Amino acid sequence: MSELLSYNTEFLKSQNGYWTAREICQQPRIWREAAAHIEENSASINAWLTPLLKQKNMRIILTGAGTSAYVGEAIAPHLSQQTGRLIEAISTTDIVSNASQYLIKDIPTLLVSYGRSGNSPESVAAVDLANQVIDNCYHLVITCNPEGSLALSSKNKNNVFSVLMPEGTLDQSFAMTSSFTSMLVSTLAIFSPQQAQLERAVQWAESFLENGIETLQAHTLQPTKRLVFLGSGGLQGIAREAALKVLELTSGQILSYCESPLGFRHGPKSLMNADTEVVLLCSSDKYTKSYDQDLLNEIQRDNQALAITVLNNEFFGQTTELDDVWASLPYILYCQVLSFFKSMQANITPDNPCPTGEVNRVVQGVTIYPLDLEVS
Repeated sequence: MSELLSYNTEFLKSQNGYWTAREICQQPRIWREAAAHIEENSASINAWLTPLLKQKNMRIILTGAGTSAYVGEAIAPHLSQQTGRLIEAISTTDIVSNASQYLIKDIPTLLVSYGRSGNSPESVAAVDLANQVIDNCYHLVITCNPEGSLALSSKNKNNVFSVLMPEGTLDQSFAMTSSFTSMLVSTLAIFSPQQAQLERAVQWAESFLENGIETLQAHTLQPTKRLVFLGSGGLQGIAREAALKVLELTSGQILSYCESPLGFRHGPKSLMNADTEVVLLCSSDKYTKSYDQDLLNEIQRDNQALAITVLNNEFFGQTTELDDVWASLPYILYCQVLSFFKSMQANITPDNPCPTGEVNRVVQGVTIYPLDLEVS
């Protein structure tokens, strides 16, 4: 009898949790497929991208809404470091509401747009606004839906190139899981491929899915009312995504928060109490790790937290470390599973945690207003 995340698949289907569990568990395979897909199409991708990157003043913005925005936040620091370029993460929700503040007319710009469905109102509007405001604008679309508006926008346009994610990443569940990580891996494979690091990240994740699920399931039985995720640099983007997963999958029954370890002391630490669980996403960078350890020591001395989990190579049973951007893959997998268990234990249906419709799989109710450049 088949199981996913320790639950019988038929039971998961009856509880409306099957797709979330399946899409979490398929990720190690999907990561390999995503990287392989980029490698197979590298000639066409590079033929389009290389001339753009030869322009030294080419601005690169990574954008999306919600979870899709956090792809950019998680990888922009790493890509800037690896490429020697300033690569920015700016959400479509910011671009759409404040286009004249974020888009610069005279600077050539490559807008990298992420979208699971590619149909979010802000995602489509951000592309249109960039074309309206910027004189010399290009678009790299990374999406899971070949029929979405973002993918279809590349048809017969020289300034747009679309990259599709592997089959199965157009999540059937409410929460983005494999769609998020497949777009993250694909972007790394385009701009900064590191096959050995990817393979080790896959191995960490596979080991956790095989050996760590029951321990985590027991851990999540604790009466947590607040969950705090802490990470530095790009790992703060992963912390942000982890916090969102908790809110989404528990339908807000567990409050969540994210911050950097250094930033946490500047007010947010006030939320700590006996109902608060902390998850620290540790950096492998020797310098950054010192600040992680300082805050960990402080929280342990305070003795206020219900529980503290430290994610690092030792947690995953590994003797060597991964670069932060690649460790983010098993880190977010852990956080997704944690959120899933909390959802199931609260008798919330993970595949559709808000059946009354106040929050939707593809955002609804957004009015896009025309931008008058003369006024703005």
